[in-house]
Amino acid sequence: MQLVVKSFEELSLEELYEILKIRVAVFVVEQNCPYQEIDDKDKRSFHLYLKDEKGILAYCRVVEAEVSYKEVSIGRVISVRRNCGLGEMIVKEGIRIAQEKLQAKAIRIGAQVYAKGFYQKFGFEQVSQQYLEDGIWHIEMLLKL
Repeated sequence: MQLVVKSFEELSLEELYEILKIRVAVFVVEQNCPYQEIDDKDKRSFHLYLKDEKGILAYCRVVEAEVSYKEVSIGRVISVRRNCGLGEMIVKEGIRIAQEKLQAKAIRIGAQVYAKGFYQKFGFEQVSQQYLEDGIWHIEMLLKL
């Protein structure tokens, strides 16, 4: 398994296509949530993915500060195979890249409520009330580094 980390400009068309394909498959189709999945935040993000010979296994993006939130953010966390540690691996790498490439002192995320426990494992703490976004309950969580 290989970790790939690229800015938007460094992504090939094939990489971008595969990333968008799995994001739409999960966040739009699987979750039955029609929303504008492709946004301008991608242009201000580092894109991380774990891959093997079959393709992308896990993905997330690390968004610059002042784009989604005042702080650096991690989002669009996907694991193609569930319950096998890939999600944890990609989030750990996202935190590392946020610190290494964007000098993050804190990371704020908008997490789906059901995933609160998952993010707490990394030290994220809930810092907002629940709010409805695109028909799904979310909370903001903050990790102080």
